[in-house]
Amino acid sequence: MARDVKKVVLAYSGGLDTSVILKWLQEAYGCEVVTFTADLGQGEELEPARKKAEMFGVKEIFIEDLRETFVRDYVFPMFRANALYEGVYLLGTSIARPLIAKRQIEIARQVGADAVAHGATGKGNDQVRFELSYYALEPGIHVIAPWREWDLTSRTRLIDFAEKHQIPIAKDKRGEAPFSVDANLLHTSSEGKALEDPWQEPEEFVYSRTVSPEAAPDKPTYVEIEFEKGDAVAIDGEKLSPAALLTRLNDLGGANGIGRLDLVENRFVGMKSRGVYETPGGTVLLAAHRGIESITLDRGAMHLKDDLMPRYAELIYNGFWFSPEREMLQALIDKSQEHVSGTVRLKLYKGSVRVVGRKSPNTLYSLSHVTFEEDAVYDQHDAEGFIKLNALRLKLLRRRGMNS
Repeated sequence: MARDVKKVVLAYSGGLDTSVILKWLQEAYGCEVVTFTADLGQGEELEPARKKAEMFGVKEIFIEDLRETFVRDYVFPMFRANALYEGVYLLGTSIARPLIAKRQIEIARQVGADAVAHGATGKGNDQVRFELSYYALEPGIHVIAPWREWDLTSRTRLIDFAEKHQIPIAKDKRGEAPFSVDANLLHTSSEGKALEDPWQEPEEFVYSRTVSPEAAPDKPTYVEIEFEKGDAVAIDGEKLSPAALLTRLNDLGGANGIGRLDLVENRFVGMKSRGVYETPGGTVLLAAHRGIESITLDRGAMHLKDDLMPRYAELIYNGFWFSPEREMLQALIDKSQEHVSGTVRLKLYKGSVRVVGRKSPNTLYSLSHVTFEEDAVYDQHDAEGFIKLNALRLKLLRRRGMNS
C-alpha cells in the first residue's frame, strides 16, 4: 500500500460504504481527503453528505448538480446510437461513471490532489469504468480502491469499523440489506442479496420508479416527442432542457409501468450477475428515436448503425467512454443524425410503448412509391431485372451442387 499520498479526491455519496472509506483513507494513508458528490438525478437529498464530510473534518467539499451535463453530453449521445448492451440493457449505470470520473480528475487538478478514490468493489464493473476513465484523462494519477486493499471484507466488519469511529449507520444497514440500489436520472438498478437467485421473481418492493404494468391505468397515454438532429427537444410541443425532458419521460413511463428489466448479464470482469433495472424515460426515448430514424435515415446508414451498435454499447459497458474507438464511432453516429428531426407519437399502455405516428420535414417516406393504388413514379417491370441479377449467384451455386 502506498503511503505517500498527500491529498485524495473521493467520489463520495455520504452512504455507509463511502463514509467508512473516507475515515479509512484518513487513517490508512494519513492524507487530506477532498469529497466530491455528484447530483445525477438520483433523487436523494445531498446536503447530509456535506454534513457528514464536515463531521470528518473535510475542508474541501464539492457537491455539484450535473444533471443537465449528464443528459446532454452522455445520455443523449448514447441514445443517438440506440445503444443496448446484450440487446436489452440501456446502460444506465455505465454511462454515469465517466462523468463522475472526469469531474473527479478536474477537481484533483484544481485542488492539487495527487490521488483519486472510489467505492467500487473488486468484483464489479464500476471499478473498471472509473479507473479506465481516470487513466485516460490523467495517466499519472494514483488510484486508491479501498475494497481491493483493506481487510473490511464483510458487512459485519464494515459496521464494526463504523461504530468504532462513530460513523452514523442507517437502521436498515445494521442487518442484511435486501439488495443494493444505484440510481440516477436515467435509471435505477438493484442487485445482490434477495436478487441473487435468477430463478426467483423480484418482489414488487424492489421497484421504486415504475408502477407494475398490471396496476397501470386502463386507458392509454399518448405523447408526442420532437427531435432535432437526433436529440429529443420537446414533449407535446413544449420545449424542455435535456434533464427536464428525461424527467418528464420518467414520470410518463413510470406511471404506465414502462421500463422494467430483469437481466442476467455478462460483467466485463468475467462473471454473470443478475440485475433488476428500471429505465422508464429511456425506454420511451429509445422507441421514439428509432421511430423518427425509420423515416429519416437511409437504409444503408440505418443498417450500418445497427451493425455497429453492439460494439458501441459494449465499449460503454466496459468503461471505454474516453477511448479513441468510442469517439470514432460517436463521430459516425453523430454524422448520421444530421437529418433525424421531426415528431413521433407514442402510445403508452400497461408496460408497453408503441410508435403510432411519425412525421418529419426530412422524411424519406414516399407515399407515391409505396401506394397500392395506381402511380406514375414506379415501373413494376424494373423489379424483374433486379430480381434476376440478385438471383444469379444463387442459380450458379445450385447448378454447381447439381453437377457434383
